[in-house]
Amino acid sequence: MNRSSSWANEAVAVFAKDWLLELRTRVALGAVVLFAVTSVVASGFALAPPSGVPAEVKAALLWVVIFFAAVAGLSRVFVVEEETRTADALRLAVSPAGVFAGKLAFNTVLMWTLCAITVPLYLLLLEAPLRNVSLLVVVVALGSTALACATTAVGAIVAKATMRGALFGVLAFPVALPPLLVAIHATKAAWLSDSAWRVAAGDLQVLAGFMLVIVPASVLVFEHIWSE
Repeated sequence: MNRSSSWANEAVAVFAKDWLLELRTRVALGAVVLFAVTSVVASGFALAPPSGVPAEVKAALLWVVIFFAAVAGLSRVFVVEEETRTADALRLAVSPAGVFAGKLAFNTVLMWTLCAITVPLYLLLLEAPLRNVSLLVVVVALGSTALACATTAVGAIVAKATMRGALFGVLAFPVALPPLLVAIHATKAAWLSDSAWRVAAGDLQVLAGFMLVIVPASVLVFEHIWSE
């Protein structure tokens, strides 16, 4: 019980530290929001009139924007430790599991913030009426969380590299591709299907199952990466 409580307290402390720093600097948040808004606005003008664009294309484009916006900011969670030279102090003060959980929570909240800004703007500019709003909310929440789970450990891998941005995108894409494809299919159901929940039920289960697998695997990999 004490070990579990200590691990949870460490994760909360890391999460709070990262968000306080982010609120002061706004580097990661600014990067992801600027990229996402620019991409959505450009897509709205490029696809005009948007009413003629198939729903399948709109669903895929939405998740492409979300993924590449995430690439612009998710790696910062470990890069900032190297830039401020606090990584060694964090290794001494916090267990690897506590560090990973705190960083994962930070990336998850960052993804939710990104989606809360991007998705409504996307629906407005691309005139994408929904059959099922509640399903889209669930899909975006699960899909963005799955992307955070898939890429947090990758951020630790590339933190010490010189070309961090390019390397992060290259390594993150294969890991993030399965939840991206599933989220695109479920998003398309929210636009097209009158029985959207039934159509997307399998996709939601896959996203949940992906997170149940990738998080323990990432923790095991992260403990080795973080201790090096």
